[in-house]
Amino acid sequence: MKVTKNQINSFFNSESIAIAGVSRNEKKFGRMIFSELKKNGYNVIPVNPSSSEIDGQTCYSDVTKLPDHIDSLLIATPKDQTDEILRQAINKGIKNIWVQQFSNTDDTLSIAEEYDKEIIHKKCIFMFAEPVAGVHKFHKTILKVFGSLPK
Repeated sequence: MKVTKNQINSFFNSESIAIAGVSRNEKKFGRMIFSELKKNGYNVIPVNPSSSEIDGQTCYSDVTKLPDHIDSLLIATPKDQTDEILRQAINKGIKNIWVQQFSNTDDTLSIAEEYDKEIIHKKCIFMFAEPVAGVHKFHKTILKVFGSLPK
């Protein structure tokens, strides 16, 4: 399953992006993604089963409880949670699903294929969320030079 530029554009063109795996701990990766996207003007919705709010925003306990208008979901959870969240998102009808690099399992792609669902996988959201900065900008440039960016 190849990731395309159209998939990535569709993901970011959503009105809101839900993020499963947003921690209360600011040093955890899911929280860093949430904070960075929020800082850059994205409307992000946190999902965490242990919090009712994060950064003053309503936090949903799981994907099934998200409002129906959510079209994009980033899964940035530990591997042991990824596949169940993926199934929930597909069954809820979420159009754009991104499984953050290193959150995928050996079964993640098989699950997507079982549901005939294209997902973004094995990609770091920081390399595609505008503005791309720091080391992520460098990595994106390297991928572009070698023709490895999604087309």
